[in-house]
Amino acid sequence: MSVSSLKTSVNSSRYIAIEGPIGVGKTALAKRLAESLSADLVLEEVDENPFLERFYRDGRSAALPAQMFFLFARARQIEDLRQSDLFSNVRISDYLFTRDRLFAELNLDSEELKLYDQIADNLAVDAPVPDLVIYLQASVDALLQRLMRRGSNYDRFVDRGYLEKLTDAYARFFHDYDDGPLLIVNASQIDPVNNDADYEQLFQQIERTTGGRHFFNPAAAAFA
Repeated sequence: MSVSSLKTSVNSSRYIAIEGPIGVGKTALAKRLAESLSADLVLEEVDENPFLERFYRDGRSAALPAQMFFLFARARQIEDLRQSDLFSNVRISDYLFTRDRLFAELNLDSEELKLYDQIADNLAVDAPVPDLVIYLQASVDALLQRLMRRGSNYDRFVDRGYLEKLTDAYARFFHDYDDGPLLIVNASQIDPVNNDADYEQLFQQIERTTGGRHFFNPAAAAFA
C-alpha cells in the first residue's frame, strides 16, 4: 500500500505527537509525516534554547533555566494551538506536553523541582490530548551513534549515563500512559526518515493504530 493511499485514513488523527529520547529521530520523522500529510508542524524549540548547550556541557548549573525555557516555550505553543482551529488541518508535533515533567524530574534537584511545579501550576496549561502518540524506542548504543552522526553543538556532550537514565524515564512514563492511543515503535534498526521502505512500513502500522496500546517491532514483522 502506498503512502498516498494511506493519507486519508491517517488524516482522521488530527493531532499526532511523536515522542522518544534524544537522538531517536522524532523531529525528522515529524517533518516527513507532515510533508506526506500536508500537516502543520509543531516543533520543540531546541535550537532556540540558549541554556541547552551549557546544560549538556556543565550539567547542574544550567538545568533550571534550560528547563524553564522549554516549559514557557511549550506553554506558548500549546496556547497557540488552542486558540487556532484544531480541526482545520492535521498537526504533527515532535513532543508531548505532559512529558515535560519527565525532564524536570530527571534534571532538577528537589528545590528546583518545587519551583518548577509552582510555575507549571500557575501556567495552568490545558494541553489538548493527541489523537495518537508515537513513542520511538531505541537502544542507548543506537542513540549514541545517531547523536554522533547528527553532530549538533550540544550532541557531543550527551553521555551514555545520561541517556541510560533518560531511556529508563521514558519507559516508566509510557508504561503508565493511558490518555489516548499509543504506538510504541522499536526504532533501533530502522530509518523511516531516509529509507522509503521503513517509512511505508511504519505508515501502515500508524494506519492500523486506531485505539489502545500497540507495539511495533519492524525486525520481527519482517520475519512474520
